Amino acid sequence: MIRSMTGFGRCRATVDGLDITVEIKSVNSRFFDCSAKISRAYSYLEERIKPYLQSKGVSRGKVDVWIGIEALDSGCVDVALDEGYLRGYLDALYRMRDEFGLRDDISVMSVAQKPELFLVKKPEEDVERDWARVLEVLEPATEVFLSVRAREGETLAADMRAKVSEIGRIVDEIERLSEADVASYRERLAERIREALADNQITPDETRLLTECAIHADKVAVDEELVRLRTHFGAFEEILSSGEPVGRKLDFLLQEMNREVNTTGSKCSDAQIARLVVDAKCLLEKIREQIQNLE
Repeated sequence: MIRSMTGFGRCRATVDGLDITVEIKSVNSRFFDCSAKISRAYSYLEERIKPYLQSKGVSRGKVDVWIGIEALDSGCVDVALDEGYLRGYLDALYRMRDEFGLRDDISVMSVAQKPELFLVKKPEEDVERDWARVLEVLEPATEVFLSVRAREGETLAADMRAKVSEIGRIVDEIERLSEADVASYRERLAERIREALADNQITPDETRLLTECAIHADKVAVDEELVRLRTHFGAFEEILSSGEPVGRKLDFLLQEMNREVNTTGSKCSDAQIARLVVDAKCLLEKIREQIQNLE
């Protein structure tokens, strides 16, 4: 399946008294870069996120996963004061007030802004149980995320196929014009040689002259380049239809296609062919930009 590297998925549900929200988003990246953030009390589950996404076929892109977990039942957690820390903290505040003559605005709310004063206790950790709870929300969020990437990937693939087809039509036209261009080059070359020999009062051997001109004319023929290009078109479609991640393979193949088009342009002197080569290069550049979005 062809997938884009950009996507978004979100799901929220209540599982065993926990309000769980999962958000997954991704952008382009050369490699698979996964960043997972989960509510601090369940941070021990973060290391499981990346392997899970890899098991679902995610292989490229910068993926950010956020998982929020809130207990709906206050009995699930126990919040207590760290009394020793609090006493030391207050003593320091009072000493700072007295020694430096500061205005006393110490209040419950101002002190409570320091989270280190509170000890949050929750039931004993059960990693497998907690992971199973998170999975109930992570799985549907991942399905949405992957479906978005797949939908966008198929749209890009359809557009690239259309562009490759257009390049194929350009190649057919270049082939038709090239035959005339090679014949014209051969005739021009033979005429210049005859003129040069005549200036030196030398009578040319016409058979040898035409043979040599034909050999040199073959150097501007682009048959091989066009054959290789058509082979690359077939390989392009095979990769798109492989069902595997295609981004890197298509990127490499496009470099080969560009090389053949550039060689074709350098060999031909016909103005029409030159314009067609430019058109083909423009289409290849557009395809290259789209490939950068594929997984």
